[in-house]
Amino acid sequence: MHIEKLSRDTDMKRHIKALGVDGGGVKILSQKAQSSYFYIHQLHVGAANILKQDALSIGADLAVPKGTILAETPYVDAILIATHRQLEVLSKKELTQPFGLKNLAQMIASHLKGVQKSAPKIMGVLNANADSFYDKSRFNTATAVETITQMIEDGADIIDIGGVSSRPGSIGVSVEEELNRVSGIIEVIKNEKLYENVAFSLDTYQTKVADTALASGFKIINDITGLADTSLIKCVASYEGQAVLMHMQGNTKTMQENPHYDDVIHEVENFFEKRLESAYQHGLEDIILDVGIG
Repeated sequence: MHIEKLSRDTDMKRHIKALGVDGGGVKILSQKAQSSYFYIHQLHVGAANILKQDALSIGADLAVPKGTILAETPYVDAILIATHRQLEVLSKKELTQPFGLKNLAQMIASHLKGVQKSAPKIMGVLNANADSFYDKSRFNTATAVETITQMIEDGADIIDIGGVSSRPGSIGVSVEEELNRVSGIIEVIKNEKLYENVAFSLDTYQTKVADTALASGFKIINDITGLADTSLIKCVASYEGQAVLMHMQGNTKTMQENPHYDDVIHEVENFFEKRLESAYQHGLEDIILDVGIG
């Protein structure tokens, strides 16, 4: 079972009809859809009947397929329609109910917390490789200080240094080759104390390379492999650093070979949940999520 919050712009009438709700219910439920609504996938039919009654008792509602009350199928999809206050009540009430409703209550409570908004930050990018996405992002150590200074003057909050291309189809390099590409600029940033003027990020998934950067004043490790390596997680955590956790199918060489999702929102969410759990278990808490669009 998983739960998906639907946008307020969602065509609720179409969704409710698609569930198989009977004719009269479609009109009534559509009129109630002026609040928040959640599409619940694969809800135990017993849970659906309990949640339906609990929702109705506080003025909310649950759209379910015909035959749910008779438990014609073991699991059903449903749409929960409720105001913020009603969701608060349900998130507590369902904690004592069976059929997985405790988990559902916790999911609702998590959604109610919302997202803490912060001002956007501007990242400048410098690449020490010949096949990066954008050729003007490429640099050499001799002109790096001038380039970094200009980026700071232009308003960069973060400057990301990369030694290995992450473009689709690219092939990784050895730790030694990556260090050879970025060690010069890392040394300059350390010696010139440029990290006092802006936050530096290193785009790497190699623990040894990350350790070199973090020991030289870098604050962020930007990992396109989504913190798959436990040793990298421990390394960043030991410096109390920040990590960027990116979602990707396969690797850079295979990521565009017939990529497929049955449910992109749910599958990316699952990916992040598992990787975050691993990161937290190994002491890393300051994490930025990157859905990996480009």
